Amino acid sequence: MKLIKYIFILICIFTFIHAEESTDYFLKTNLKEKAMGVLQVKINEINEELKDNIWITRYNNYLTYRKIEKELKIIKKDAKKYGRWKGEKYKELSYQLYNKVKIKENELELISEYKDSPIGKHIKPIRIAKVPLISNPFIIVEAFLYIQKLKENKSLYKDVLNQLNELVDNLNSKLTYLIEFNNIEIHDSTTQQIDKLKQELKDFNMVVDIVSTTGDVYAKKIDQVVQETNENISSEINHIFELLITILLLFIFAVIAKMAMKKYVVDDYKHYTGNKLINFTFIVLTIIIILFSYINNASYLVTFLGFASAGIAIALKDWFMSIFGWISIMLSGSINPGDRIKVQRNGIEVVGDVLDITLLKIAIREDTTLTSYSKNRRTGRIFFIPNNYVFTDMISNYTFDGMRTVWDVVDVNITFDSNHKKAVSLAKAVATNHAKSYTELARKRLQKMRKKYVLRNSNPEPRVFAFAETYGIAISVWFHTNSYATLGLRSVIGMEILDAFKAEDDITIAYPTQTLRVVNSTSQYQAEHLSPQNTTTGLFDTPTK
Repeated sequence: MKLIKYIFILICIFTFIHAEESTDYFLKTNLKEKAMGVLQVKINEINEELKDNIWITRYNNYLTYRKIEKELKIIKKDAKKYGRWKGEKYKELSYQLYNKVKIKENELELISEYKDSPIGKHIKPIRIAKVPLISNPFIIVEAFLYIQKLKENKSLYKDVLNQLNELVDNLNSKLTYLIEFNNIEIHDSTTQQIDKLKQELKDFNMVVDIVSTTGDVYAKKIDQVVQETNENISSEINHIFELLITILLLFIFAVIAKMAMKKYVVDDYKHYTGNKLINFTFIVLTIIIILFSYINNASYLVTFLGFASAGIAIALKDWFMSIFGWISIMLSGSINPGDRIKVQRNGIEVVGDVLDITLLKIAIREDTTLTSYSKNRRTGRIFFIPNNYVFTDMISNYTFDGMRTVWDVVDVNITFDSNHKKAVSLAKAVATNHAKSYTELARKRLQKMRKKYVLRNSNPEPRVFAFAETYGIAISVWFHTNSYATLGLRSVIGMEILDAFKAEDDITIAYPTQTLRVVNSTSQYQAEHLSPQNTTTGLFDTPTK
């Protein structure tokens, strides 16, 4: 009975121990699976992050290059071997292998940048461009852009190093997880991944070392070039500053000379001539200083311009003359948009307002003027006048330098027996009354012009002249009128003078007439021509007796 109890106890103990071992095994298995699951999740996260990585893609291209390169060596070796064997079969096989050699060589050519680097051409930094020669102010802007480009290239190469370091960190993490995963449970596939990853890490570590060393040298080289460029920029800025100081001193000297001449030179003509001479001298000296500051070989420039200008002048004479005309207009200010001008060429006269002045032509809008009334008989057209006309044809400016008035004239003929003194007085009174505002405006503008130009006679008051002509006395009335509307005042003054003369008994207006005098009662007539034209009897003719 005791024996049975002992056996039962032993069986219970054995069963308990076995159950405990099974529980431990189950727990260990469960923990191992959980650990492997966690590691697999981390590995998958890294794989997902590296899936679209450009450097991994480039590294795969590098591996592809190496693989094709090995295959090419084998194919070349076989092709060479079969080429030495006799028989059509081996010749055909050798021919096919040589075709494969060409295909493989073409494939290698497509990815040739990966021949020496796992990341291709990006292992080398962008080549530093030639430093611009800062020889004039315009190159300074180019130099600043050059410095900015160098800094961008430096930053780009530094970004390459940072990206590679980040990639190496991820690969190291992945390797650590794979080793832990393999330590928990050894798998051939995991072991192969570890070996492959170690080789990949070895290659990338080599690339990182190269990029790091190259980046340091590249950064120092860029810093040196940037420093030299900044020094050149500073030197050119100092040169510009010195040039501006020189020109400013010339300008101050010119102003002082003008002030001295204004104070001590009384004659208007000498004052005007002196001003022009000072301005011309200042401009010429400024141009000479600028030219010799930036021209290293003046004789070469003169020779080149001599040959070049000869051919260009012949081929594009009118164009260049128009351009020089534009320069002349712009520098002199003789014509400005809005001015009223008159252009004469080949018997054609145009009076109008300047709409625009371009490099080659002046646009003029024709207006209603005495010219359009007496000659053209039409108006409102747009004329395009080449700028070279300022050198070859007559161009009159009615509104030069702020003038808004011009002299206009009304002519009235009276007979010889008229009271010409009264006629002159009446005509002057009418002109003075109607042109008063324009006379004052002209007076103010002429006073301003006297400061810059020589004006021998600047009296703007209306003027009346009497001339003994062949068939009567011509009363010529001159007065200032609006440059942009001459016909209006001319019409008013002309009619007022006509009415004033008609109201006087001792003033008779002369115009072409014909008097018939009866010689005898047989209706024979002898004509006495009082004027060159033949017209009907005038209103004020003496009745025939």
